[in-house]
Amino acid sequence: MKTTQLFLEQELPIAAKLVKQGELIAFPTETVYGLGANALDEIAVKEVYEAKGRPSDNPLIIHVETVEQIKKYVSDFPLIAEKLAKHFWPGPLTMIFNIKPGTFPEVVTGGLTTAAFRIPNNRLTLELIHQAGVPLVGPSANTSGKPSPTTAEHVYHDLQGKIAGVLDGGATQIGIESTVLDLTTEVPTILRPGLITKQELKVIIGKVAVDQHLLNEKEQPKAPGMKYKHYSPDTAVWIISMPTDWEKAIHLAKERRLKIGLFADEKIVDTYRSQITATFSFGEDTAINAAKYLFAGLRELDQMAVDVIFAQGFAERSMGLAYMNRLKKAAGQKVFSNQTFYSE
Repeated sequence: MKTTQLFLEQELPIAAKLVKQGELIAFPTETVYGLGANALDEIAVKEVYEAKGRPSDNPLIIHVETVEQIKKYVSDFPLIAEKLAKHFWPGPLTMIFNIKPGTFPEVVTGGLTTAAFRIPNNRLTLELIHQAGVPLVGPSANTSGKPSPTTAEHVYHDLQGKIAGVLDGGATQIGIESTVLDLTTEVPTILRPGLITKQELKVIIGKVAVDQHLLNEKEQPKAPGMKYKHYSPDTAVWIISMPTDWEKAIHLAKERRLKIGLFADEKIVDTYRSQITATFSFGEDTAINAAKYLFAGLRELDQMAVDVIFAQGFAERSMGLAYMNRLKKAAGQKVFSNQTFYSE
């Protein structure tokens, strides 16, 4: 078992040295914490999969410092990529390109001829990449299938003893993973929704499609990190989509003598606080707020000895699409509707 160290900013050079030596270092980004390893080191990348307990056919996103670094690895960096990079990088957008043969170990790409790249908007992580001198893979730094980590403490909880260290950059600002855009298709296609929406992308590059998997869960996903079960706490999660359903759901759960955890906006939490065991308020009633605190809320409620977590749903448009994508996976498609519990 490894000794997992917590690194502060002044200790960043130590973390960078460990990366160069083939060790795993979790790093902060504006989205969630990533589990970093040298993307050119096959052995180190295999250890990422082992630490997370993640299937190795699931491709990884590569984090770099500059566009020039990406151009070294891809077979083409089209004009639309230049426009998107200028507008959204550093930031929560991942772009998929065709890559030159033999550029990365197959364990990074999942055996595909494409790779996903991002320039994160986090000063510490950009400096980590710079000092390490290599691109970093960076899947979410959690046990595979569990809620993504938004603090160094979340990472330590899941991966203590499995990785060399965690670079502590405080809580993340966005709280869910980046938007993934496939630029290898005829029409650029969103494979994973995030803070950057289809509408925002269309303003920059025109026509944008959405992967059918996001519209139909039966379709096979193509994006990194979207292929297997995700985001689930140990406690069962149910989605409450309609404002009128809260009272009914709470009543039925109490009839079954279930202890309830509530993840919702401040108004809903205040209304039902006295009737339930534990609450997590994400504040103002917006999908952006809900997304920012979703993973932290699920983790906190999961530690509160509740039998079920009721989570507030949003309309699946704009940021609501990204939020509901994660929440549905966390809930295993379980939704309360028409005075009953069912799975979609």
